[in-house]
This record gives sequence, structure tokens and C-alpha cells, in this order.
Amino acid sequence: MATPNYGYEKRQKELAKKKKKEEKLKEKAQRKAGEGSPDGQQDEPDQAAEDTPAT
Repeated sequence: MATPNYGYEKRQKELAKKKKKEEKLKEKAQRKAGEGSPDGQQDEPDQAAEDTPAT
């Protein structure tokens, strides 16, 4: 049986953390520029709710 590659796992975790941080900074910059909605939510979920047929 192969031994676990802890260095690889650590690197993947670091990359995921870095990506999440960059996305958060991008969203923060958009909100500061006034491009995002006030509550931070996009309009897409509301549109998805409208597409579902009422019973």
C-alpha cells in the first residue's frame, strides 16, 4: 500500500484557501464599486424560483 503524500494534500489545501481569498477580495471590490446588490445576493436565484411551475 502506498504512503499518503501529505505535501500534496497541504499544497491543495493552500491553493483552495488562496482561491477562496481571491474570490472574496473580488466580491468585496465589486461591492465597493457599487456593482453588486446591497445584500450581496445575485439576482439569479430569484429567476430560478420564477422558472419553477406553480402547482
